[in-house]
Amino acid sequence: MLAEAAAAFGLLASSARLHLMWALAQGESDVSALAERVGGALPAISQHLAKLKLAGLVRSRREGRRVVYLVADPDVVTIVRLMVGQLADRRAGADAGASAGRLRGLGA
Repeated sequence: MLAEAAAAFGLLASSARLHLMWALAQGESDVSALAERVGGALPAISQHLAKLKLAGLVRSRREGRRVVYLVADPDVVTIVRLMVGQLADRRAGADAGASAGRLRGLGA
């Protein structure tokens, strides 16, 4: 079980794949829209999605000629949101501390 978890985390260690998961957490999307959203080339986005799909982190369905991707497991989204949220909170705290330090340096 730990090896499977490590493999899933390994896939999410790529900032491109993590960005895709973050984008898909906002709602399902096709490859073209995802490429536009995350700023990647279509072939690269397709390859990343294929890896995420193979790992069971995303799934797809056909809508006519389009293939729409969505998160396969909402718990993965929870983990991604938790991690990104924690990092954002840390950054905000560090920025606030730096601003306070600058103000003290100005005699405030």
